[in-house]
Amino acid sequence: MAEQPQPWSVEKLRIVLAVLAVLAVLLIAGLVFWIVRATGGTDKPAEAKRPAPAQVHGQQARDRIAAEPMLQVDPVDAREGDVAATPAETMTIPAATKVGPADVPTGFPQTPQGAVGQLAAISRVVMEGMSIPHANTVHEQWALPGAPEAQQWRLTENVRVFLESAGISGQDAGSTSTMTVTPVAAQVKGHDGDEWVLACVLFDVKAVVEQEAKTGWGHCERMQWDDRANAWKIAPGQQPAIAPSTWPGTTKAIEAGWRTWVSPDES
Repeated sequence: MAEQPQPWSVEKLRIVLAVLAVLAVLLIAGLVFWIVRATGGTDKPAEAKRPAPAQVHGQQARDRIAAEPMLQVDPVDAREGDVAATPAETMTIPAATKVGPADVPTGFPQTPQGAVGQLAAISRVVMEGMSIPHANTVHEQWALPGAPEAQQWRLTENVRVFLESAGISGQDAGSTSTMTVTPVAAQVKGHDGDEWVLACVLFDVKAVVEQEAKTGWGHCERMQWDDRANAWKIAPGQQPAIAPSTWPGTTKAIEAGWRTWVSPDES
């Protein structure tokens, strides 16, 4: 199984920010810091994106597809890029039908697209909440036994790093900042029938501390259908390879395999 990308240390990330001194405004620096962390901070070359979702069978195949690297991108690709001359393919994602535990929208169908929708809902609640205690609550309600612990969960770590890099003390942003996280693209890296999906979502992130800044952010999770809850949840196993964070609608986004997010009423 491929080696999982290792997070950079806070010290190494601070060095990167120092090099990017031209972006020294507090929020911009914070977002660059966060995006470098979110995109994996690895110097290892990555393989190209998969051209189509892989149909896998069994735990070993699930682990292999989860660990398989995705397209390597630079932090700048999350904030800008050449507009694609040809529109990306689309993926129609069903809407939530109710609100579940920890105020997470749910009610998505047992399909790969439903898994994508549930992942987006979980990610959005965590990131817009900007609260480590609430992230832990979401994890408790939406992660199956064997999934990464809350302290190691990539979403919890993203909240922690953003709070630190934006100069916000404590474990909760409170009223000092706002974050708006909107899904704009998606892809299914692989699936094992209708029971397990490696789902990925690309978000348009807008953050406001002292001024507004925007970035693209990609996130992947193993998702598994829970018959008892009749819902998709975070599946057991090591966290998947880092998703490529690209600016939506760019040639790099299409190269990375992102398909434009379409709601049912838009299709």
